[in-house]
Amino acid sequence: ATKRALEVAAAGGHSLLMAGPPGTGKSMLAARFPGILPAMNEAEALEAAAVQSLNGGFRHAQWKRRPFRAPHHTASAVALVGGGGNPRPGEISLSHHGVLFLDELPEFSRQVLEVLREPLETGRITISRAARQADFPARFQLVAAMNPCPCGYLGHPTQACRDTPDQIARYRGRISGPLLDRIDIQISVPALTQDELMQAGAGEPSAAIRARVQAARDRQAARQGKPNAALSTQEIDQHCALDAAGETLLKQAIARLNLSARAYHRVLKLARTIADLANSDALTALHLAEAIRYRRQPT
Repeated sequence: ATKRALEVAAAGGHSLLMAGPPGTGKSMLAARFPGILPAMNEAEALEAAAVQSLNGGFRHAQWKRRPFRAPHHTASAVALVGGGGNPRPGEISLSHHGVLFLDELPEFSRQVLEVLREPLETGRITISRAARQADFPARFQLVAAMNPCPCGYLGHPTQACRDTPDQIARYRGRISGPLLDRIDIQISVPALTQDELMQAGAGEPSAAIRARVQAARDRQAARQGKPNAALSTQEIDQHCALDAAGETLLKQAIARLNLSARAYHRVLKLARTIADLANSDALTALHLAEAIRYRRQPT
């Protein structure tokens, strides 16, 4: 299920949150994530190189490689957003057309996390200073990871959680509802049992996943000229029409999961990506059911 969620996220450019105990491979999965993303085109490579060169960080060996930025949770808001007397881009803009990985998400300060909200919606970030104003591109993919509780072992098959319900609620409350609402895919990464660890995994090479991701992105480029995650409300109405069964299912999900208007649109964009991976022009209830499953906050 985790591998599938990563494939869907890569195929549509969707943001992703993984929650699970320590040692379940969340950081490793995030580090491997750029390996299944589609190749950068010339325009994307030029834009990413231009932003990185503003900080003197571009190297020729990085040409057409998607940026992967992983700031520590002690990073300040200025480090993420950018700033200075002569404004320079921060980690958010340096991950333009790439991946911004935030490990231990609740450990970041609330002020730092809230600055993510605007660029996740608009793909740009504006830095205003007394002397001048700078506008930087920030079309990045957010990949985040967190423990399910402060001690990390809630739901672990062998380790007992020692946190109270109040401590767990406070820990999860460090991530605001409006920010969570902007994260398309929210999944649990469970700890493996001893038997599962000892079994040889039937893995699939990244190249095979990347080929499916590239095919889905090509469908999106031909249809609308952008990834599904970047669709506007009007474009969602045009490209994400549901059949009668899908509309019934979505109404039930809105009532049961108390989805906001933003979450409603993000579910439709997710379903469109799942349909693209299946090489389907139509959105079916099956595609929608999988998308709704990814919107349930991990426990």
